[in-house]
Amino acid sequence: MTAVDDDFLALPLRAAADAALTVARTAGATHADVRVQRVRTGTTTLRDGAVQAAVDATDCGIAVRVLLDGTWGFASHPVPGPDGAADAAHRAVAAARTLRALNRDPVQWADEPVYRDAVWVSDYEIDPFTVPAADRIAVLADYSQRLLRAGVDHVNAHLLQVKEQSFYADLAGSTITQQRVRIQPELDATRVDRTAGTFESMRTLAPPTGRGWEYVASDRWWDWSGELAQLPDWLAEKAQAPSVTAGPTDLVIDPTNLWLTIHESVGHATEYDRAIGYEAAYAGTSFATPDLLGALRYGSDAMHVTADRTEPHGLATVGFDDDGVAAQSWDLVRDGMLVGYQLDRAFAPKLGVGRSNGCAYADSAHHVPIQRMANVSLQPDPRVDRSTADLIAGVDDGLYIVGDRSWSIDMQRHNFQFTGQRFYRIRGGRLAGQVRDVAYQASTTEFWGALEAVGGPSTWRLGGAMNCGKAQPGQVAAVSHGCPSVLVRGVNVLNTVQEGGR
Repeated sequence: MTAVDDDFLALPLRAAADAALTVARTAGATHADVRVQRVRTGTTTLRDGAVQAAVDATDCGIAVRVLLDGTWGFASHPVPGPDGAADAAHRAVAAARTLRALNRDPVQWADEPVYRDAVWVSDYEIDPFTVPAADRIAVLADYSQRLLRAGVDHVNAHLLQVKEQSFYADLAGSTITQQRVRIQPELDATRVDRTAGTFESMRTLAPPTGRGWEYVASDRWWDWSGELAQLPDWLAEKAQAPSVTAGPTDLVIDPTNLWLTIHESVGHATEYDRAIGYEAAYAGTSFATPDLLGALRYGSDAMHVTADRTEPHGLATVGFDDDGVAAQSWDLVRDGMLVGYQLDRAFAPKLGVGRSNGCAYADSAHHVPIQRMANVSLQPDPRVDRSTADLIAGVDDGLYIVGDRSWSIDMQRHNFQFTGQRFYRIRGGRLAGQVRDVAYQASTTEFWGALEAVGGPSTWRLGGAMNCGKAQPGQVAAVSHGCPSVLVRGVNVLNTVQEGGR
């Protein structure tokens, strides 16, 4: 385990917390918490091996929440010291007192044990911010040149790296210090047919992950050499592939595609604030309402989905959430039935449970914590280590889908459409070349109800996104989704060219 950076620990964390909590206590707050948060973000972008941008930015500040007579007050300050903390606390108290007269739904706050002097650091080896910019650029340029030498026309290379540090303290006595690192490398190759006036693109499938620079600089955690060597041939085959025939189709879906379907149709749908209509403006509510808990047939018996804030290298993995709740794992869908939700300390009592499962997060000291997604994952078959090839062998006429691309879903997370990076025709249980112009379309319960089989542990992979958006003002969170390969029968496949009237 790497230690928390000395320069963050050198900030007057406890003095700032004491100043803010003293103001809250004097005002009569039943709960108050202080969060010093520093987020450092680095981006590196190359076009055809030439640097387009290299940016290193830091967001820092102190946030104070107070709960007075069941009413929240929140304020922040850009300087994480005692004076800024006291100022933010006074403004948070004033906000709570002003809003109290308008509050018709007093906040109930779930209990949580006290964690004194807790420290948690995510699992990474090399802090990417210790790697010189020239070295990061050199690796991206090398990867770009491998693709260009193999005949692709253009390559965009992008690296996003984030280090997030926080200190949390509350009136109950918890004091928690955390540091986590995440990284996302990506290369997108384009092949141009100048005669036809068309182009085709394809990107690497390495998911963002809770690792450090070691994930980018070698083939140890991702086979960069193998993928970069094959990508030009995959792209050339895709450019010449026939267009898909639309209609009900059996699908074998690779984890590199399925993670996004899980994110949109299960992850967001089981956020409790959406399910009760509290989060309704930004990307909607949810069809999976609390009256259906324990009764909704979400999918087939093969469907077992967990939420997990402890998954190694998960993007939503933490030691404690921003309500001061210890990280946990729990079931959302078990044997195809809806059995759980994602909760924070304010929503847990509304569901009638005694404890939050740790899903509060704010992406900045200047934003209030809201309920955010855990690492939501479809579990593999624990009895049979069925391979992707085994699933394909069970299909006489269908498609194998690899990699994610565009998507859409309705406001209640019920009707959706997804595309992908590569689509292979399956004939007689074998792959028979690529096709193109593919999208698959279904309702959430129809799709998961048609889930016939899941792959075994050897097919399970962790995908995810760094940019999940929610709330107004908008916040961004990183989240991972693990899943095996799956076999889904009779899904409606669209021909995107025909759908576009071309």
